[in-house]
Amino acid sequence: MVRRIDVTGSDGVRLAAWEFADPPKGRAEAGHAPGVLMLHGLMGRATHWASTARWLSERHRPVGLDQRGHGRSEKPADGPYTRDAYVADAEAAIEQLDLGPVTLIGHSMGALTAWQLAAKRPDLVKALVICDMRASALGAASQREWADWFDSWPLPFATLADVRKWFGEDDPWVERPNPSRGEFFAEVMAESSDGWRPVFSQEQMLTSRATWVYDAHWEELAQVRCPTLVLRGIDGELGRAEAQEMVRVLPRGQYAEVEDAGHLVHYDRPEGWRRAVEPFLERLGDGFRDDREAVSP
Repeated sequence: MVRRIDVTGSDGVRLAAWEFADPPKGRAEAGHAPGVLMLHGLMGRATHWASTARWLSERHRPVGLDQRGHGRSEKPADGPYTRDAYVADAEAAIEQLDLGPVTLIGHSMGALTAWQLAAKRPDLVKALVICDMRASALGAASQREWADWFDSWPLPFATLADVRKWFGEDDPWVERPNPSRGEFFAEVMAESSDGWRPVFSQEQMLTSRATWVYDAHWEELAQVRCPTLVLRGIDGELGRAEAQEMVRVLPRGQYAEVEDAGHLVHYDRPEGWRRAVEPFLERLGDGFRDDREAVSP
């Protein structure tokens, strides 16, 4: 079962949250299964977590949030699309859906939102999974590259097959054919009068991105006190050295990597993703051991 729940975010922005399954049956307090809030990355949407939610629902209450400017959530022309707004939205979702103390699973931008919220509201966050998000500043050159990349999109796409082919094969950022990347972007397209276009505004995406690329985020990372898994795809954007330094900075950090996965780890290699994340979540129920052994599926 998937059901939509409207959440009121910061500044009254309407957000779409998606509960992917009924709480596990057979529990004494089935309505209080451990909550998991999943936060997608830039340009993503909650449905990208569907396969993860299926196995999470065996023991947890998984909820995905369409963050402002994304998916079915509101996309206010004037924003704000600040870090404070994204963090406040996630905070509001946890409180309004009675998910806390929650495990936050975040990909890319969503991971940054997750660890900033964990630093701000440790009472709300039980554990954290950081997927392929750097703590270092990316800089102005990175932002210019993204602006140029958006300009290169051959919009509108005539068909979804064209979407899948361009993002999976023809995009100059693709080093080798990647069908899962094509599927990822097909999920964030909607049909319009002249073809298929993204459900988000590219300008708003650049505005959102500009609020984190120029700064480093190590200080906030060091303030996260809950058990945290730092996970990367071998071919992703987070390098091994930086990921392991993030683990060192975190008071209760652990490291994992997924082979043959790029930035879209949970999409590229869903089985490897599960093998890396599920044991971490299981240890939470058994009482987390503060060892720093790597988990390598």
